Amino acid sequence: MIRNTKAITALSYLSMFSLGIAASLIGAAARNIGLSPYQIGLMIAVQNIGFMISVMVTGALADTHEKPRILFLGSLILGVSFLAFYQTGWFGLNLLIMGLIGIGIGAYEGVTDAMLLDIHTRRETLHININHFFVTFGSIIITTYLIFLQMNWRNATIQSGLYVLILAALFAITRLNRVQKDVQPYRDRLNFLLRERLMVAIFIATILVIGAEAGTVGILTTYLMDMRAFTQVTSKVGLVVFLSGMAVGRVLLGVITPKEQLSRYILVLFGFAVIVFTALFSLDSGNLVYGLIFLAGLAISALLPLMLTLTGLVYKDMAGTALGAIKVAIPLGGILLPFTMSILAEYAGFQVSLLVFPFAFLLGFLILFFGFRRSKKSLRGRAIPQQ
Repeated sequence: MIRNTKAITALSYLSMFSLGIAASLIGAAARNIGLSPYQIGLMIAVQNIGFMISVMVTGALADTHEKPRILFLGSLILGVSFLAFYQTGWFGLNLLIMGLIGIGIGAYEGVTDAMLLDIHTRRETLHININHFFVTFGSIIITTYLIFLQMNWRNATIQSGLYVLILAALFAITRLNRVQKDVQPYRDRLNFLLRERLMVAIFIATILVIGAEAGTVGILTTYLMDMRAFTQVTSKVGLVVFLSGMAVGRVLLGVITPKEQLSRYILVLFGFAVIVFTALFSLDSGNLVYGLIFLAGLAISALLPLMLTLTGLVYKDMAGTALGAIKVAIPLGGILLPFTMSILAEYAGFQVSLLVFPFAFLLGFLILFFGFRRSKKSLRGRAIPQQ
């Protein structure tokens, strides 16, 4: 049996690496598979539906059931789905498989952060940040790998499937050195959380952060080519710089952020993001644009992990349910903000649509600022000090 804390932590990181691979699979392989824009949209939508259902269910189960067992089932579903993906050209079947992939990665997102909070009583912020660093790392790796594989893209999905099945086998023999406490029924837990102003504030802020992240990744190369005269190659370098800023920020801020100052660091990052994204999308900064792109990645990098850490610590007795509820905002954000931006681009112009990003961060700052102030007594009672 695997009971070692370091080994279980490593398994969590490797799971989130798989999440990064699965989340970027369609975007990286769509052209090689031969999917139309309509089919790509359906694939992403179905994956997000599976993810939302899974993250809510597995998050709730994580408070009452063995977390490694849930992760075993999620890994089994994800591994088999990877192996089966596009073994046949029937789109309807592959659409179903994509929904199962969403369910598999939803289990990782719904359980691993709560598991890390269970096994670590110190440096929780660092571990949650590194956990989400591996999502970005997985996305970078699968995209780079498929550049070299090109038409042999299916090899990547088969190899990913075998890798995830190995994770499933390891989770099957993993046990936490923790006694599962009795908790309230799920409906009572959910009703309690829905009445918490802090939960509502973090949920909305998460939608804004994820939307800004997805929108930036999706539009950055186009912005650099259309508005800043970058080439195909240099615009892609800009995207790599942005992702690198995210990767560095998640590790760096995980190291330096004390859990007693989580709310303060979150607000500072939101304020910093307002300034950096305004400068990036409004100013012609010449060669300095790469520095602004890196700072933009740095600013947004730790916002989600820090908000998740805060949520897990404040509601530690029901961390799985709380984190699962917050993470429903992840696919919502990936849909709502890019959609808003596309509407503005169509009717008000591309440059105007880019103002969505700094506005989202400003709105997130204000929502959390007042949310933290109103929840100050509640937070202090749970030993997570305010600003």
